[in-house]
Amino acid sequence: MAFRLLVRSSSRLAVPHSNELALAPKLPVANFHVRLISSHSINKNICLISQDGFLDKKPFKIFKDETKPIVIMLPWLLARKKHVMKYCDVYLKNGFNVMTVSVTPWQFFWPITGTQVVAEQLLQYLEGQTERQQKLILHGFSVGAYLWGEVLVRMNADLPKYQELIRNIKGQVWDSAAEVTETSKGLPTAMFPRNAFLRSTMEKYVNYHLNTFYDAATQHYLRASQLFHTTPVHAPSLVLVAKNDPIGSVVANQRCKESWESIGMKVYWQCWDKSRHVSHLMLHKELYLKTLYGFLNDVLESEESAPLKMKAKV
Repeated sequence: MAFRLLVRSSSRLAVPHSNELALAPKLPVANFHVRLISSHSINKNICLISQDGFLDKKPFKIFKDETKPIVIMLPWLLARKKHVMKYCDVYLKNGFNVMTVSVTPWQFFWPITGTQVVAEQLLQYLEGQTERQQKLILHGFSVGAYLWGEVLVRMNADLPKYQELIRNIKGQVWDSAAEVTETSKGLPTAMFPRNAFLRSTMEKYVNYHLNTFYDAATQHYLRASQLFHTTPVHAPSLVLVAKNDPIGSVVANQRCKESWESIGMKVYWQCWDKSRHVSHLMLHKELYLKTLYGFLNDVLESEESAPLKMKAKV
């Protein structure tokens, strides 16, 4: 059995891959071929994933195939690598490279020495790739929206410097995006999904943290949230949300949608009546992929470096 894993050092991973997209019927083993996936950890928060390997360029390694668009994937808190890899694989098999950027609960709680440091590292890497004109797609989950908000705070402080980078961002996917100011609902569930007592205890602590550490934390959450709503990045966005998700709520996402549309952004909207936080792909696979592929085809259709046409109908 092969394993899909992210590792801290560069490696080559053998992953069985069907000639068809994910929703094709299961084929006999003989119809599968081995697909090698390389991963390289820049640091404990940022990892590059590709089918083509990397070039050793200072100060970071870069993707070997520079014609492929890069997906900047911002996972949810405490996301398991095997779960994140399911989303990475959707992109890898369709001609993308992937960069995952994550934060820990500690980095979230203390943004000055945590999330903001990761945001700066991500921005430095992306700025270093600007001259290569690689097309970028954002795909953020839950609190990943807050991490991107911190990146936007830094961009907004010197917009002329980042104009070329902003132009390279062709699309944004926000899956179960959580409003950072409502983190007392989401963080306890992410940390203790099966323990009601610990969830309740953590919720009380998060509320205490927000009320007590305004200068060290809360004011930064509010600023990042503001920039997420009034973003300088006007690339089209796809919002994936469920009516029964208390963490990435419809109300909060609707506010984002309205704010973005007011500044001229094109917003695609997919809302399920019933689903689960950051689990739409698993629970609604066919519609999820159809919606995602349709969006990606739309935003990359005019680009010469677009990947092979993905199936909008599955």
